[in-house]
Amino acid sequence: MHALQLYAGPAARRHIARHGLSAGDVATIPAAAGGPKGLILGPLDRFIFGHWLPQSAQPVDLVGASIGAWRMASACMPQAVAAFQALETGYIHGDMKAPPGRRLPLPEQVSATFAQNLRTMFDGHVADVLAHPRYRLHVVASRGRHVLGREGRWRTPVGYLGAALSNVASRRALGAWIERVVFSGPAAGQGTAPAPLPFGTGDLRTQHVLLDAANFFPALQASGSIPFVLRAVHDIPGAPHGAYWDGGITDYHLHLQYHAIKTEAARAGGSSADVRLGLKPATEAAHGGIVLYPHFQQAVVPGWLDKGLKWRHASSARLDAMLVLAPRPEWVRQLPGGKLPDRTDLQRLDHAERMRVWKAAVQAAQQLADEFEAWLARPDVAQVQPL
Repeated sequence: MHALQLYAGPAARRHIARHGLSAGDVATIPAAAGGPKGLILGPLDRFIFGHWLPQSAQPVDLVGASIGAWRMASACMPQAVAAFQALETGYIHGDMKAPPGRRLPLPEQVSATFAQNLRTMFDGHVADVLAHPRYRLHVVASRGRHVLGREGRWRTPVGYLGAALSNVASRRALGAWIERVVFSGPAAGQGTAPAPLPFGTGDLRTQHVLLDAANFFPALQASGSIPFVLRAVHDIPGAPHGAYWDGGITDYHLHLQYHAIKTEAARAGGSSADVRLGLKPATEAAHGGIVLYPHFQQAVVPGWLDKGLKWRHASSARLDAMLVLAPRPEWVRQLPGGKLPDRTDLQRLDHAERMRVWKAAVQAAQQLADEFEAWLARPDVAQVQPL
């Protein structure tokens, strides 16, 4: 593999060494925040959801924040491959003119455009997304508390300063300012209860809310509402009152306590140590399986405020069941500009040049999907590095 690198937690690596990897092994797929970086994963998304996962029948939890939530909602559309293509095309071709005297569009402009894009894509399909026969959608947003309970000219910067300082001291302390809110589609056979989460929530203050037709659009918009770039979404139906921002604030790369792997014997009811993989007994692992993570880098950073805190970029036991699919850094350096698409391109490139650069990067990323498909035909654990 020249473009793709695989990284795995210990339990995932042991599973691959013993069993290889089949579509039926996948229990959870996270999708990170990261704005335009997520474009690089389009070919992998189309292969995984359009070709590979349909070879299996098990339920799969899809957990997304920001652009990752948009991607995972697209996976639940009746025509997933076409939805991924529409997301990619709309994202690349979108253009907003800043008012005279400003370098960037107003937050009101960005929010209004984002809301319209979501409506264009999902209007008429919300029921299909929520009732998908296999995929359980979980949309992560961040809810402000106390001074951040409402958006304001002074409240927002003061609140985020306090959150950043608290987060340096302790990630758990972030919960005093901002809490994780997960909007989950309905549990199987229950229209009024959210589907169980495929991860533990002991790391950070968390609310769990049913994702339904009344809050689908505001929840998805909140999950992608970057502070100071877009407006917060207030008082989402069915959720606690308050201001909601990008899910990447609390969970930038979804470094969560995912449930442990269960082997075939454990799924059949075995309980001895030799039929278990991962951290927990099979009886505790309701969602046990591989956490398959198409990502744009190796590091799984907990929260947006942890980007500069390098000591929090390492792997942990929470990711034992995870298999990360990421572009090799040397391959990334061959892309236009020597990097992945990102939000700085919106400022340094004109519209035509940015579209050319982003299209070229996405076209090159087909190699990631091709190499993953080839590896799946002959899964070789020697090509899987420790996460």
